[in-house]
Amino acid sequence: GWLALGLIVAGMFVLMWFLLWIRSRERAGREALLSTALFRNRASILGLITQNIQWLVLMGVSFVVSAFLQVVRGYNAIETGLILTAATVGLLLSSLAAERLAKRHAQRMLIQTGFGLTIAGIVLFLAVVGASKSVWAFLPGLFLIGLGIGIMLTPSVSVVQSSFPDERQGEISGLSRSISNLGSSLGAAIAGTILVAQLTRTPERAYALAMIVLAVISLIGLVTAFFLPSSSTSTPTGSQRAPSTPDR
Repeated sequence: GWLALGLIVAGMFVLMWFLLWIRSRERAGREALLSTALFRNRASILGLITQNIQWLVLMGVSFVVSAFLQVVRGYNAIETGLILTAATVGLLLSSLAAERLAKRHAQRMLIQTGFGLTIAGIVLFLAVVGASKSVWAFLPGLFLIGLGIGIMLTPSVSVVQSSFPDERQGEISGLSRSISNLGSSLGAAIAGTILVAQLTRTPERAYALAMIVLAVISLIGLVTAFFLPSSSTSTPTGSQRAPSTPDR
């Protein structure tokens, strides 16, 4: 535990040092890896937070369900993959409808809907799997989770990238990808920590606790989505001007 805490603190110091470093280069008139202007756009920051949480929940759920199926239920890797296909189907269906949904609904509403469906999917998963030993009990909840995450992935990226002009697209794309990867890492780390930390009386309950924590994190994402600009729509990349103030 102390080692983990030390690594977290060290990581925070590294990030702080990086931010101070790029600020010093900008003040000196030298080229920086990332512009600090990327961190002064309110809509973009909120979009990055939702993006991070989406990947955190997706990878966290995949980790917990995979471990549960193989450790508790005794399924092999192929059987586990087949069961997780339910979430993949939900992701694919919502991705195929992403363009039509973006034309009809505001991005903020799609992100809110996605988080709502994801939370509902986790609740359904816990209720049905807890009441039934059948393999089919996993499918409805996983499908709903995949559907919810798929609905909000594209709008979150669009919110972030449409907040900057064309000349900033390379930087914001790299930052967006980094935030997504960070979310994936956090999802596996948080879920894995809960499973091995012996926080519950029985190991089986640790899996339920991990899913509950992921649902709470999804709720944080839902609340964050309510602070996104209500007028956010599918504006083509680069069509908006660069933000002049942090509150744009």
